[in-house]
Amino acid sequence: MKSTGLHFGDLVLPTPLLLSPLAGYTNLPFRLVIRELGSVGLCTTDLVNARSILEKNKKALKLIESSAADTPLAVQLFGSVPEEMSAAAQYLESVGVASVDINMGCPVRKVCQVGGGSAMMTELDRTAALVNRMVNAVRIPVTCKMRLGWDDDNLTAPDLARALEDAGAKAIMVHGRTRQQGFEGSVNLAGIRRVVEAVRQIPVIGNGDITSPEAARVMMESTGCAGVSVGRGAFYNPWIFVHIQHYLQTGELLPEPNFSERIRVMNRHLDLMIEVFGEALGCTMFRKVGPWYAKRFGPASFFNKGIVRISTRSDYAALLDQYVSWRTQFLDETGQLLPKYAPRPHGLNFRDEGETVVTDEPAVSRREAIPVPVGPNELW
Repeated sequence: MKSTGLHFGDLVLPTPLLLSPLAGYTNLPFRLVIRELGSVGLCTTDLVNARSILEKNKKALKLIESSAADTPLAVQLFGSVPEEMSAAAQYLESVGVASVDINMGCPVRKVCQVGGGSAMMTELDRTAALVNRMVNAVRIPVTCKMRLGWDDDNLTAPDLARALEDAGAKAIMVHGRTRQQGFEGSVNLAGIRRVVEAVRQIPVIGNGDITSPEAARVMMESTGCAGVSVGRGAFYNPWIFVHIQHYLQTGELLPEPNFSERIRVMNRHLDLMIEVFGEALGCTMFRKVGPWYAKRFGPASFFNKGIVRISTRSDYAALLDQYVSWRTQFLDETGQLLPKYAPRPHGLNFRDEGETVVTDEPAVSRREAIPVPVGPNELW
């Protein structure tokens, strides 16, 4: 299976692999880490309220902060007032954003209560009219992210996708669950396929439980979708785009990054957090980032206990030195983790996004123990 680029109207993406919005995580430092590792076609910001952008809210503007290396970039808007959504899209176009995405899948109550997120899937005519107004307001492509429907009795995604194509949307991203499901249960590949079959020309991007190259290939082959959008799987494994692209092109699986490479990328992530947010805030924010890298370190209890207390770069450096020394007790004579302590590779479509409990004891799978992963949440 060959992996080629993707067109969102006039916007040409180098690969069909997209980074999904992750609430609280897909900030500029994380996007730059992903881009530096390679093979991602488009990154999308955390969702941001259209009205907040128009009001120049500092928090909203920080959510969409970018740089010359952060391209092509899509900003995901949520809202239900056509005038505000159109004006926000015009502002984003004026500052160089490549594409505007509309959140139609967020299951969170506070978003749905104001007519945004998944609530937009229940009013097809009104939603299509809003999209058409945005399309006519800007030259950059307008895309839409949705779920399969509100619940199993209201699987509106195919009809909505067709209406949005008629309204001028240039691409549809669909998460293979309903709003009622949240992140429970399995992704419905047949449901995504029905959305693909419903549109005439625009690409449909599949999303949900993409935690490995094999899962990406299965989704593309089973649904006919033009690409995949990776959310939590990218935070657990920022190398996933490189691995998917290589697998789609060659059929071969790349080896997992070694410990040194994981440390290098984690260090780079912290450097970028400090550069963008300042040392104090950057280190505080990194307290929730470090443990996700540590999930593939093998035994990491020492690191995880310390990372939640760092306040400076020197705190982090001291902790890392101590951890590397502490970790040697679990290594063999060649410097590799003893087999009983090695994290298990993520699988095809684990419900817990391939998460493994990494303790000082032999690795234990949590596939059945924890039905919903704790960590970054995709708000759509």
